[in-house]
Amino acid sequence: MADEVVLLDFWPSPFGMRVRIALAEKGIHYEGREEDLSNKSPLLLKMNPVNKQIPVLIHNGRPISESLIIVQYIDEVWSNNKSPLLPSDPYQRANARFWADYIDKKIYSTGRLVWGTTGEVQEKAKKELRESFRVLEKELAEKTYFGGDMFGLVDVALIPFYSWFYTLETTANFSITEEFPRLVSWAKRCMQRDSVSNSVPDQYKIYDFLLDLKNKMHSIQ
Repeated sequence: MADEVVLLDFWPSPFGMRVRIALAEKGIHYEGREEDLSNKSPLLLKMNPVNKQIPVLIHNGRPISESLIIVQYIDEVWSNNKSPLLPSDPYQRANARFWADYIDKKIYSTGRLVWGTTGEVQEKAKKELRESFRVLEKELAEKTYFGGDMFGLVDVALIPFYSWFYTLETTANFSITEEFPRLVSWAKRCMQRDSVSNSVPDQYKIYDFLLDLKNKMHSIQ
């Protein structure tokens, strides 16, 4: 019996992008269901009653939530497929999880403040984001991917935020390309993979979406 795989998703979500990339890397066929986050579906509320957030992977009727947990689940369940996302060595696996967690804690919330605010709040967030990029670039060093020659969990965790780069540069008036060329080169390598290029939207499309979201947020304040 074939696996039934459904992904509850929202196209501009970097967390949904992670799951799309992982599924594509494994060659897993699935049904994607786009959610309206202003009017969440009964299925989403049923499958993720605690957080009521996307993404949710439904595998043979059973839900898995939180993007990094889903990505690791995909890697474990379809371990016989191509493209392992976590190394076999326990230390390297733990290290990959550390950096994926670092990205979760540092990039999304700080990045939102960079493109969503102005003034002192934005400047403070920009400084913090630069420091996070500096730390990540140091960890990347001269490697092809964060895991070396293997595209893996850390790359999956971070590459969706490449879609934010134009928005961050434009709204906060700084150049990620000039300040962090190694990180940008890594991102371009990732984008050459079909799994990534088919899952990460165009930066200008994301810019339009985030600008509209920012205006809506300001209009209700």
